[in-house]
This record gives sequence, structure tokens and C-alpha cells, in this order.
Amino acid sequence: MGATADALSAPNCTTLSAASVLASGNDGNGPQNTLDDQLGTRWSNQGAGSWIDYDLGSTRTVSGAAIAWHQGNQRANTFSMSVSLDGMSYTTVYSGTSSGKTTAAETYTFSPTSARRLRITFKGNSVNDWASIAEARPCGAASESGASGVVWRGDFDTGDRSQWTRTQMVSSDRLQVVSSPARQGSYALKATVKQGDNPISSSGNRNELVKMTNEKEGDEYYYRWSTMFASDFPSAKTWQLFTQWHQSGDSGSPPVEFYVNGETIYLRLQGSTVVWSTPLVRGQWQDFIFHAKWSSKSSTGFVELYFNGKLVLPKRYIATLYSGQTNYLKVGLYRNSTIAPTGVVYHDGWVQGRSLQDVQ
Repeated sequence: MGATADALSAPNCTTLSAASVLASGNDGNGPQNTLDDQLGTRWSNQGAGSWIDYDLGSTRTVSGAAIAWHQGNQRANTFSMSVSLDGMSYTTVYSGTSSGKTTAAETYTFSPTSARRLRITFKGNSVNDWASIAEARPCGAASESGASGVVWRGDFDTGDRSQWTRTQMVSSDRLQVVSSPARQGSYALKATVKQGDNPISSSGNRNELVKMTNEKEGDEYYYRWSTMFASDFPSAKTWQLFTQWHQSGDSGSPPVEFYVNGETIYLRLQGSTVVWSTPLVRGQWQDFIFHAKWSSKSSTGFVELYFNGKLVLPKRYIATLYSGQTNYLKVGLYRNSTIAPTGVVYHDGWVQGRSLQDVQ
């Protein structure tokens, strides 16, 4: 009689139930065996590239998998994990090798990610080219007792700008809280910039809201917001920032900036490194979830981005702070002073949290 799934217990894994499972193939030991609570059964298929895929039935927050490898005490398995919202487009979120020292489950973790499907792809092992898994469970985000929760909301549902620290605007009509269009709740921010708007006597034209979020070395947060560019938003072959985390020292390019140039939206770090881009769309709300580890060290800091419900930028290690400085948040519109047409951008739904669940 096979061992029960009690042996599957693993640290840092809150198991998620799979609605179904499928695989690229099998030798008669089918993929359903990995869910039968028996370590004596298995899924097996020969060949590098073999995969097994778990459908969670709905979109969940996934942070890893607990895997008990068949004969896991005799062979080290090299594998990757990828996630998908639709079963068609997959993003690799983990690559690694099992210990080769135990038949019990080992938990392999990655940054919490919204997904419906989790796929484990076998690359090879230290003995042969057979993929063999006795049991596997997708893991939800580990509990962070005392560390989770919403840190701040700036969603304008107070009907004013009171959730924010201060404004940089030439007049109140440039940063209006409006009831339509709203992405969520009852209100949104309408940010307008006209040529010559320069409320702080600095470079460029701007009208921006400021929130002193004060991100410091070692902080890690998730941020959610929605932005809509007006149907007549100017097309200009120069920079137009709509969201930025600015350094406390004030001079120079911000360490993190979302901006438009021409017909493209970009995410750029350190004033020079573009890590993501997408075509500009006018007249539709665009939803962002931005995950950052704040550090001046490229080996520690990282960014991750979800756009319109999909993970579009897996964790990218890069410096997110300037040495010895903190960051603060600015939203609205800040652009090159050579742009003549009026620009209008809407913002809504701002929330900052310690986990993905906090901001969803």
C-alpha cells in the first residue's frame, strides 16, 4: 500500500486544490496519480520537455509547488515551472533542480503570481530521461502574519485629493477629482497639462499629485492602479510621464518611471534601462499591478509587472533606489515643454499593499 499524502507536508506551502490535471504524455502511469494521496503511484513520461499541467479551476495566487519526485532520493531532477491565465500563453517563473536526497515533497517557491494553470516541465535528471512525479500540489501565497495588509489607498473615493500628501499644479482645474469616467468606486483623477504649466519652476510642464510613500532600502510592496489616456492624448516623439517613483534627492531622472513616447508606453529604470513596453491605447482603462523590492543593489532590487490581468514582466533584478536615498510617488502628467496640444490622463484605484492579495 502506498504512503499517504501526509508525507507531502512541506514548509511554506499552502496547498491549492487542482480541478484537473493533464500531461504531455504518459507510459500508463497517468497524471491523475499525482493527486491520489499515494506516494507509491506516479506520473511518468519519457523525454526532456515532458510536462504536467494543473488547472486550478479559477484564477488564484500561486507562489510555488510542493513536488514529491518518484525515486527522488536516487536522482536529481532539473525542471522549470510556468504559469498561465488562459492555458495558451505561459510565463516561466521558476527553474531549478531537486535535491536528489528524498522521496518526500520539496517545496519550490517563486514570487506570488496570479494564474489559473501551473505547469511543471521536466528537463532531465542525473540518472535517465524519465520524468516521474509521485505527488504534486500547487502552493498559494504563504501567510505573512502581522506583515500583510493594505498600507495606503489613494483611490479618490473620498471625493477629493485628501489621500495624497500634496499637489504640484498651476490651478485646481488641472488635477480634478471627477465622477466620470471612473474605473472603480465613485471617483477618479483627471490630470490636465497645457503648454507652459510649470508649478515648481523646473524642467518640463506638469501637474502632479505627490504621495510621500518613502520607500527605503529593503522595502517590498505591491501597487495597483488604473490609467486611461484621453481619446485626444497627444502623440509626441518625446517623453510624457504619468507615474513615477522619484528619488528624495530630487535631481536627475527618477529610478522608476512609466511614460509615453510616441505611440508606446514604457517602464524605465535608472533613467536608461527600459524593461517593458506596450502600444499606447487611448480611451480605455489600463490596469497595472507593480511589484517592487526597493534597493540600490541590482542583486537585491527587482521589479515585476502585471498589465491588464497578465504577468507581462516576470521578476527582473535591477537597482530600484539610488544609493543613500528614498523614493516617493508622483502621478498625473509630466511632459516635455515642447509639446503644444493639451494632454489629459485619468488615474484611479491606487492602492499599496504588502502582498498581491492586498491589492487585488
